[in-house]
Amino acid sequence: MDSKEAIIQATITLIEEKGEHLEEITVRDICKNAGVGLGLVNYHFGSKEKLIEMCVECIINGIVERFQNIREETENLPSFEQLEYLGNMTLDFLFEHFVVSKISVLTDMRTPKSNDNTHRTYAAYLPLVAACRPDWDKPTVKRKTFCLITIMQQIFLRYETISKMLDIDLSQKDNRRKFHTQILHDILEV
Repeated sequence: MDSKEAIIQATITLIEEKGEHLEEITVRDICKNAGVGLGLVNYHFGSKEKLIEMCVECIINGIVERFQNIREETENLPSFEQLEYLGNMTLDFLFEHFVVSKISVLTDMRTPKSNDNTHRTYAAYLPLVAACRPDWDKPTVKRKTFCLITIMQQIFLRYETISKMLDIDLSQKDNRRKFHTQILHDILEV
């Protein structure tokens, strides 16, 4: 394994170990675990922050890939229930892995890419929205799917403000699920 890959693997391991305490990860820890010199983090990635953003993207990519397996596991459910299940799973992941998820969402907003995690999530949801509303044309399905993903990101990023504004505690899983179901009904017009 080359030094760059060793740094990536060491950083992902530290992110998984530290959980919500990413501020505790140091360049020294990364390099020690990777078995490389201190200057290689900056050489390969520019900064610890950029390295962590890249590693978070890799972690989230893995989660998005698992959506396909989950869709296959739930294919016997009606389309709406599949979409509801996937949405609840997504929101639960975001809230349970708050720091990593926040880095991922904000990185996608700050530096959007054609195949970033937001786009990959959109692509995973698109066929489910289409299946829920086969009467909609393609542009409508794309627009409504975009709205759904954007709302879910806002539920996550602005949950405290939204909780106060709508008098619902979105940090609570049951409340979040009820709110998500209502959002699906609103967007899908069902």
